[in-house]
Amino acid sequence: MLYNNLSGYFRNKYGRRLGKICIDGGFSCPNRDGTVGHGGCIYCGERGAGEHIDQGASIKEQVLSALKDADEDEMFVAYFQNFTNTYAPVEVLRERYDAALIDDRIKVLAIGTRPDCIDEEIARLIASYKNRVDVWVELGLQTANDNTADIINRGYHREVFERAMELLDKYSVPVVVHLIVGLPGEGLDEIKETVEYINRFNLFGIKIHSIYVMKNTRLAEMYKNGEYAPPSMEEYVNSAVYILTHVSPRVTIHRLTGDCPGDLLIAPTWNRNKSEVINSIVYKMQLEGLSQGCRH
Repeated sequence: MLYNNLSGYFRNKYGRRLGKICIDGGFSCPNRDGTVGHGGCIYCGERGAGEHIDQGASIKEQVLSALKDADEDEMFVAYFQNFTNTYAPVEVLRERYDAALIDDRIKVLAIGTRPDCIDEEIARLIASYKNRVDVWVELGLQTANDNTADIINRGYHREVFERAMELLDKYSVPVVVHLIVGLPGEGLDEIKETVEYINRFNLFGIKIHSIYVMKNTRLAEMYKNGEYAPPSMEEYVNSAVYILTHVSPRVTIHRLTGDCPGDLLIAPTWNRNKSEVINSIVYKMQLEGLSQGCRH
């Protein structure tokens, strides 16, 4: 196997692939409401990575809609995706997570959030769901470089991520880390720095995202003004292969590229063809006899 993909993980554990129910939990973000900052990260749109999710429905309605045509033997991940899904009092979090776990076919609770919105009480709450379903938390690190973090308006530095990792590890909550290739000012040297950094932690998985310039973002303004240019597809493929070959072979790869709704995408145009990007990564690894972790 070239790399440990999520589908393989599901087949080994459940005997089949799992579908994903992407949920809008009705949360905001401290990097938007002024608690940490305003406007969010420079690449983040108005829906906070939830551009694919229908607005307006309750959590229960979203889950029921996704399940209505599903077979009785299908299985699913309930993924709280957009904005910061631990950004509320614990009582509110419990109510909203419970609202998603309304069917036995839901086998996984996945929670996307920020490291600065993880404290001991929240980590303990998330861990409490492990007796009902599999659980993991997804943290948007994106880069280990604090200078880049300031440029992209991430709103926290590495020590905040490290504290969150300590807490989640204390309660044995698996963590998936998000990485973005092509951030302003970053090249392969910064990718190497980030990979070396994340290898310090006991990670369950990683998501590798190709950056995209989306309408109505600060990054779109930078692109229009000539202050930013996204990487070529070849540069992205090379970076993704570097990450795959240098991360631990035990890590599960949850994603190899990002995708943006076509009506919101400005650049790069190659981002429109997700399968071509993935196939190019696989082809390069096959051609060069590489596999995940072979240079770890």
